[in-house]
Amino acid sequence: MSQFFHIHPQNPQRRLIQQAVDIIRQGGVVVYPTDSGYAIGCQLGEKQAQERITRIRGIEKHHNFTLMCRDLSELATYARVDNQMFRLIKNNTPGPYTFILKGTKEVPRRVLNEKKKTIGIRVSNHPISQALLEELGAPLMSCSLILPGEQFTESDPDEIRLRLEKQVDVIIHGGYLSEQATTVIDMSEDDIEVLRIGCGDPSPFQ
Repeated sequence: MSQFFHIHPQNPQRRLIQQAVDIIRQGGVVVYPTDSGYAIGCQLGEKQAQERITRIRGIEKHHNFTLMCRDLSELATYARVDNQMFRLIKNNTPGPYTFILKGTKEVPRRVLNEKKKTIGIRVSNHPISQALLEELGAPLMSCSLILPGEQFTESDPDEIRLRLEKQVDVIIHGGYLSEQATTVIDMSEDDIEVLRIGCGDPSPFQ
């Protein structure tokens, strides 16, 4: 059975954030709120936790996992990006965007898109996401919580608990959120491509 924490969406309780991060550090899978619905994640180095997320989500082989980062200071560690692309990303973060970029050697191969060697990078402005990442001191390997057969991200933490409490280790109730996922921007090649339109305005990238 998973832990179920009610955490204030604007003023996250430090004690509960610390408890959640302790579970993540022990290889746990977490469901947590972002600025575009709920996400599911784990520590980057946890292979078994990643495999569990893959099964829960029904992820296909060429799915792009995302690194949820505190800010863009972590970008160069995990992704390759030129100055022009960096400025464009900086002007639109934090926010509900996922940027697809070529990964560096710091990203385990099993996390990269097998075909294109890419990784998603994301900076959320949700206070709970930020508090988790600050306490963890590292990115969370994440993806939107879109369950098999569904089109939208899960938005109701009580419903998430009913469906996933035996499959994940901690669920954070941070309120009822929108069902829209992020807008996905592919910057891995010379031309920028909008792969999915979600919460974020795609016009700066078109």
